[in-house]
Amino acid sequence: MFRTFYPDEYAASAYVIDFEEIYNEGYRGIIFDIDNTLVMHGAPADARSMQLFERLNQIGFATCLISNNQEPRVKPFADKVGSRFVSDAHKPSTKNYRRAMELMGTDERTTLFVGDQLFTDVWGAKRTGIRSILVKPIHPREEIQIVLKRYLERIVLYFYRKDKERKKNR
Repeated sequence: MFRTFYPDEYAASAYVIDFEEIYNEGYRGIIFDIDNTLVMHGAPADARSMQLFERLNQIGFATCLISNNQEPRVKPFADKVGSRFVSDAHKPSTKNYRRAMELMGTDERTTLFVGDQLFTDVWGAKRTGIRSILVKPIHPREEIQIVLKRYLERIVLYFYRKDKERKKNR
């Protein structure tokens, strides 16, 4: 039942993912969530996020930010890190994951998604057929509707970890 929401991978942070290895596996585009994935909720692009996108560009990745926030939040961030973007994305709807792939010139087999929420980010990526990496939220301060979802996420992640452990011990 919960497997519908399982990420393909789980990482401590977007900043520790081995993107060189992912490029070597044939991926050419990365879709990122912004808030609590790259920076604290509502924060502008910082030096660390700009360095990450510069590194991704040097590796050869196309990038696209996809956010449920409106353009006044997303566009300045995208401009600062040098990425394409889709605002007001209505995640987990698949429509704008597909739009992001169009903007990057990639498809489901060559696109990776990185985000911090199971029920919007990961589920939308899975429904679109995109490999997903769930990252731990950068900061615990979040909007109330997200705080409530985090309680449910803990339950799903408990079973995700149990399944991973069971498969590892086989």
